[in-house]
Amino acid sequence: MGQQEKVSTSLAGAVSEGISASLAPIDAELERRYPGDPGTRQPVHTVYVPGEAFAAHTIRDWGDRALAALDEHAPDAASFAAVLGLADELAEPVYARVRAKLEREPVEDLRVDFEDGYGGRTDADEDTHAARAARLIAEAYAGGTAAPYMGIRMKCMEAAVRDRGIRTLDIFLSGLMEAGGLPDGLVLTLPKVTYPEQVTAMVRLLEEFEKARGLAPGRIGFEIQIETSQSILGADGTAAVARMIDAAEGRATGLHYGTFDYSACLGVSAAYQASDHPAADHAKAVMQVAAAGTGVRVSDGSTNVLPVGPTAKVHDAWRLHYGLTRRALARAYYQGWDMHPGHIPTRYAAVFAFYREGFAQAAARLAAYANHTGGDIADEPATAKALAGYLLRGLDCGALDTAEVTRLTGLTLAGLQVYAGPRRGDLTPSAK
Repeated sequence: MGQQEKVSTSLAGAVSEGISASLAPIDAELERRYPGDPGTRQPVHTVYVPGEAFAAHTIRDWGDRALAALDEHAPDAASFAAVLGLADELAEPVYARVRAKLEREPVEDLRVDFEDGYGGRTDADEDTHAARAARLIAEAYAGGTAAPYMGIRMKCMEAAVRDRGIRTLDIFLSGLMEAGGLPDGLVLTLPKVTYPEQVTAMVRLLEEFEKARGLAPGRIGFEIQIETSQSILGADGTAAVARMIDAAEGRATGLHYGTFDYSACLGVSAAYQASDHPAADHAKAVMQVAAAGTGVRVSDGSTNVLPVGPTAKVHDAWRLHYGLTRRALARAYYQGWDMHPGHIPTRYAAVFAFYREGFAQAAARLAAYANHTGGDIADEPATAKALAGYLLRGLDCGALDTAEVTRLTGLTLAGLQVYAGPRRGDLTPSAK
């Protein structure tokens, strides 16, 4: 051992203690506002089904229709890869995984829609459909046929539809409670939020329901749909979406971008309303920064170009959807909306290709970091966290298998989760 260095200090211990005391409120504020990602699975998409159309067979029907589209328009790996421009080495594994996914779990997140997709219905109709949605979702979870996440999109908190939205939500949640309780995968969506006070109203509504049903405070969360310009930039010049997250009092689970309402709000012509429009990029960037570190996830919107008609038209729509999905993934928008069963094959193809293309490099970098063996990239703890998160997302959706990830990283699933989980300021733990 070398000679021990002489250590000198100039500050009394009281200095450090005083600084810590002065920053204690900030420490608490950081803990409250920025708890970090919850570490739970995030679905790669949300499927919206009109309230009157939702049925017990809806999820299986979407999977079967997606498989039929593949059979008709891309019956083998080579033809599908040619449409999407997949590399030769990805063609077979991606195609096989897409078909397996459509057979096993075609929908990851389903929202029964009582808003724009619902159309004009009588109050009696909506009462009936909300009660039916609760019964069918409860039966799906009990029978093992549910999507990992399911719920409803209610009407918004604006005056014209507020009472109707509240009643529909009450009927739906009450129906679930009568059927045995709220499922773990329950997700609610509050659309067309313009002011943080509307989020506060949703919080108060859920508080009252929890009290009425004897549920734990904070049991019910919800997504906030960003569809108006005022939700991005408030009248006072501040980022209203950041205030909305705060107004949710810890209940917000996601921010979902509404492609067409938001675009129309800004006056974008119908032909240019798309998730890659500069206005969309700006809105989602603000959402992303506002949500960073809060535990609230951001979702991209959808495309309204449906893969229907002759094969050439379907292929055009598939290429568009695949490209938009890959673009979103590269920008860290890991979720989006799908409006038609024909969108699901390209959703999963884009997701699986994204994770399989980068899998080997990500695994090698994380293994080098974990083993302190170095490499040609000098990764830091924050990057190791991102690498582990990338691999876990790939595992969650079925793009990757646990055995191959363990083989290349040397890490168990629990080890990956440890690397993905350190909070701000934590030391990187041993994850072997």
